[in-house]
Amino acid sequence: MRLVTFRDDGLDGVGALIGDHVVHLTRAYLAYLHSLRIPAPQALAEAQLPSSMLAFLAAGERAMVAAQKAIEYVQTQFSEGYEPRGPRGEALVSPVAEVRLLAPIPRPGKLLCIGLNYRDHAEEVGMKIPERPILFSKFSSCVVGPGDPVLLPSISTQVDYEAELAVVIGKEAKGVPEEDALDFVAGYTIMNDVSARDLQLRLGGGQWVWGKSADTFAPLGPAIVTRDEVPDPHNLDISLRLNGEVMQHSNTRNLIFNVPQLISFLSQAMTLEPGDVIATGTPPGVGDSRKPPVYLKDGDKIQVEVEGIGILENPVMAG
Repeated sequence: MRLVTFRDDGLDGVGALIGDHVVHLTRAYLAYLHSLRIPAPQALAEAQLPSSMLAFLAAGERAMVAAQKAIEYVQTQFSEGYEPRGPRGEALVSPVAEVRLLAPIPRPGKLLCIGLNYRDHAEEVGMKIPERPILFSKFSSCVVGPGDPVLLPSISTQVDYEAELAVVIGKEAKGVPEEDALDFVAGYTIMNDVSARDLQLRLGGGQWVWGKSADTFAPLGPAIVTRDEVPDPHNLDISLRLNGEVMQHSNTRNLIFNVPQLISFLSQAMTLEPGDVIATGTPPGVGDSRKPPVYLKDGDKIQVEVEGIGILENPVMAG
């Protein structure tokens, strides 16, 4: 499944992408229960398939099963030549162009980031391979969705891009061994770890959280692709285009610490919870390492693409 958070007529909900349509999952599941003549279907639908992504992920397997039933119900109506409608005539699907896709997790509980985690990026910046993951965090208030602008703060002149594969935790994880770690993954998405290099590295002695948590500095999305649809997260092409020009290109096989290692490492110290996001690091080609450096400017367009996951596109605007 390709799970999204979307806004339609001022209401936010959890959906699933099917082609160029979004399935309204809670609404479609209610219609499915109604077709089975289940008593009190509204209460059951809301309990089984919550309308916020954090609650959906926290519901675990029962929500995933309900979502699959909702999708199958809609697909059956499509195959029979009907426009999918609920018992009161409400639409069960909407064209993607007619809704607004938000960040799939608009406010993750924890946004954990790994620095210097691609071998080719470590070589680019002239640093030795780390012996253990380098951890930092971004405040969840900097998360925005696909199509939302990245705003350049007035206090920085060196705002940079970073393409990253992001891991979404699906169930509580504490002290997880590496061999079991993927069982705790709900799916994968894309993040752009936007960074003000002057704030992060140079001004004030280096302030990573300050330089990386400015408003809009964590574009996320467009969808969470569930783990069953990503056979190997360590063999995915990853790239970033700035105004159509490829600036970063690598493959997740170049990760120094892979997804199970990261989950195990993090969970030894902290409890990972459903909806927590782990950004796994960026490949070479960041603007700050180029000669001359390339920093984001008003009017730029950034596209981050991860094979099998999708394309995350955001414009850049002066703040």
